[in-house]
Amino acid sequence: MPKLPKIRGRRLLDPGRIFTIEQLDLEFPNGEQRSYERLRSRGLGAVIVVPMQDEHTVLLVREYAAGLHHYEIGLVKGRLEAGESVLEAAQRELQEEAGFAARELTELTCLSLAPGYMTHVTHVVLARELYPSRLPGDEPEELEVVPWPMARLDELTGRSDCTEGRTIAALYIARDYLAAGC
Repeated sequence: MPKLPKIRGRRLLDPGRIFTIEQLDLEFPNGEQRSYERLRSRGLGAVIVVPMQDEHTVLLVREYAAGLHHYEIGLVKGRLEAGESVLEAAQRELQEEAGFAARELTELTCLSLAPGYMTHVTHVVLARELYPSRLPGDEPEELEVVPWPMARLDELTGRSDCTEGRTIAALYIARDYLAAGC
């Protein structure tokens, strides 16, 4: 394992509401010095939930994506709240966004969005044995729930309204986990 660079200094460049821009002054083991900027997440991370309606069908949601100014089909997701475990956050987000809860939740892995310049991580959670249960959420409109056959993931990821990397990665991770008989 390579030796990590030493952090020689940190400076706050922009204290945003969700992310803070921080400058790191680093010294690498070979003596080279560089400054890097990174986005520090102000939150505790996030969850993305793969809710399985049955062994062959995942439930997706259609939600407005302000960054691209269109509607995206993707997985249930959201930020962890203070004092909340990953599985508690997954259960809450599933109820808020899709109107279901799960009797079985399994954390599969953790994804980073851009590890070269972001500290933010998203926990991938598989949800099985769903039952109707709704909590009020913070979305400005009710989300449409879209059942999708796991056998047709290639078709889904070829659509222009399913482009979010976390959704795509989580779906394939869950598919492989389920195919292994877990």
